[in-house]
Amino acid sequence: MLRQALTGRLIRAVLVVVAGLLLAACEEAGYGGPKHLKPVPQKLVDKMHELDMPIDSAVYVRGYKESSELEVWKKTRSGSYKLLTTYSICKWSGKLGPKLKEGDRQAPEGFYTITPGQMNPKSAYYLSFNIGFPNAYDRALGRTGTNIMVHGACSSAGCYSMTDEAAGEIYALARDSFRGGQRSFEVHLFPFRMTPENMARHRYDPNYAFWVMLKEGSDNFVVTGQVPKVGVCGKRYVFNANASTRLNASAPCPPLNVSSELVAAVKAKQAKDDVLIAELAPKYEEERQIAAAKAAEQAARIAAMKEANAQKPVEAVAAAPADGAAPGETAAAPVAAGDNAALAVAEPAAGAASPAGDAADALAMASIGGTPAPGMPLPVASPIRPVVPVVEQPQPSGPGWWGKIKQKIPKVPNPFG
Repeated sequence: MLRQALTGRLIRAVLVVVAGLLLAACEEAGYGGPKHLKPVPQKLVDKMHELDMPIDSAVYVRGYKESSELEVWKKTRSGSYKLLTTYSICKWSGKLGPKLKEGDRQAPEGFYTITPGQMNPKSAYYLSFNIGFPNAYDRALGRTGTNIMVHGACSSAGCYSMTDEAAGEIYALARDSFRGGQRSFEVHLFPFRMTPENMARHRYDPNYAFWVMLKEGSDNFVVTGQVPKVGVCGKRYVFNANASTRLNASAPCPPLNVSSELVAAVKAKQAKDDVLIAELAPKYEEERQIAAAKAAEQAARIAAMKEANAQKPVEAVAAAPADGAAPGETAAAPVAAGDNAALAVAEPAAGAASPAGDAADALAMASIGGTPAPGMPLPVASPIRPVVPVVEQPQPSGPGWWGKIKQKIPKVPNPFG
């Protein structure tokens, strides 16, 4: 009896667990509540357990324009950050480089802080959060802009746009981190992954000095495994620095206190990267110049062809024999004036060289205007073909053999009239 009772209880417990899992799966698949309250997908929950991350632990977001990627990192129970998942950025507008002013349709780059008040559960673009542009650094440089978001709907005019599914998951992860006690989370936006190879490829870009500063912030995270503390003074970003007075973004930096071990570790990484950047930069610059030269040559060729096609050519008209002219005589065709005039050519007179001879080779071409692209000759018009008079064949004077046969066949009168 006791064994049967225990077995029954065990079976009932297993059934309750299975039913709970099935119910959770059904709720996730067919969730019908407010979108901003939708639970984090089970696949991410499972991965959090695998990486030893509490569901409501702190989050950190890193984005890269060039590869169109947005990473979500979460804090583990050990205190370090690990990468939870990477999303594809559906659309971002503009080009590599910072946002400068309102209306330039440029997605920002830099270090931004998001608080609960910047989360928008009623976004017209599914779900969104405002990244807080312009930040203190942007304002110190006079940069302007409003309502720069990470949102859904896969449409961008200066924002970072995701699919609705990705936007919903990022929103849920941030929401749960706030529930867990995180008061704000960082979103760090880079032009590309801040590797020595990428820095070398863009070594001669006008934004390079700005990107070196962004790389310093990225290096701090790589070295420590912790989200860097970002400040602004002297119109530049500073990282993991403490000061006796409050930092002023536009005023010179006061004496800053930074861990000597951290400074040494970051400088060691930067020195190693700088060697590789110096080695690779000339190679990438040579490739860039070759590509630019080819692009310029192609553009010049296209421009020359457009200019040539835009000029209206004067048709060359071949002279035809005048009415009543004897075979061999020609009627002269008028020659149009101007540099682009076409030459008219008549049938060679009797006794002259055959049309297949020198006269045919000298047939006029329509003049082509414009300037040729380097190494590209101008197209030439097709030669005007000589007019060959049609010679009528002489008609026979009498009936032929078939006509003679028909004449010998007796004609039968038509009985029907």
